[in-house]
Amino acid sequence: MDADRPADATDAADWQLTADLDDFLSRAGDFLSSRPALHTVPLTVTDALRRRGPGMYGDEPPRYGILGEHTGGVRGVWFRTPPFPVNITPLTVADAEALAAHLAERGLPVPDVMAERDTAEAFAKEWERLTGATAELRERERLYRLTGLTPPRPAPEGRPRIAGPADRDLLIRWHAEFKEAAGLRAGQPAEQWADARIAYGGITLWETPDGTPVSMAGATPEIAGQVRVAPVYTPAHLRGRGYAGAVTAEVSAAAVAAGVTEVLLFTDLANPTSNALYQRLGYREVADFAVYGFGE
Repeated sequence: MDADRPADATDAADWQLTADLDDFLSRAGDFLSSRPALHTVPLTVTDALRRRGPGMYGDEPPRYGILGEHTGGVRGVWFRTPPFPVNITPLTVADAEALAAHLAERGLPVPDVMAERDTAEAFAKEWERLTGATAELRERERLYRLTGLTPPRPAPEGRPRIAGPADRDLLIRWHAEFKEAAGLRAGQPAEQWADARIAYGGITLWETPDGTPVSMAGATPEIAGQVRVAPVYTPAHLRGRGYAGAVTAEVSAAAVAAGVTEVLLFTDLANPTSNALYQRLGYREVADFAVYGFGE
């Protein structure tokens, strides 16, 4: 250690890298579970990787990083499942800057990064300084927590039901439409996504009285007492009729009935309609997140 370095300073060497998911979870699992709301993405993604294998998002293997394990206990992690962004848990400015240095020193690709707003901004500024890349704010999202469900009244005509194998083609099509509408990049094939969701009952459909599906809402499997509602999708020509609110309320109520402690969801801050809807249902702000990109 540098004799002139403050005892509580952070440098790139404090970050440890691993490509082994079991190793990562054995070392950082308790830390992730300690803040299940703010850590919802790493919790749900690593749980999915554990259950379905490291190749679920593509051929390039995931990578994971841990901060502070040997200097007083884990206080931050990052992971990346290409082609998705580097995802970082909330950090101090100094820890975010040390992570940028750690990744730059190792020549690891960082096409974009997602984190709590202040963490993402601190990392982006340091990554610009170290690499010369230009940071672009690409998305602003808000994480919400359900504090008390208020189902929409009156509810639209129809009823909810869990999607099953007969709905596979519909889920594949709607998943593709949802990704296109949301501007999401390629990743897990829609067929694999649909099969996985059907296997654990992870998609609820709202259907009209004649049995026609008109909207869907999903939820991730419970891990560390939390689930995240996603995706919520209604085809464009069916919007404005209350279907999304009704099916989201149904999924949220099912999670509460199952004993889940934290029911969470993300919204795009550029979409005032969805933000207002979820607040009417009883979701309240936890934190804002941001995605920064660094070129193509």
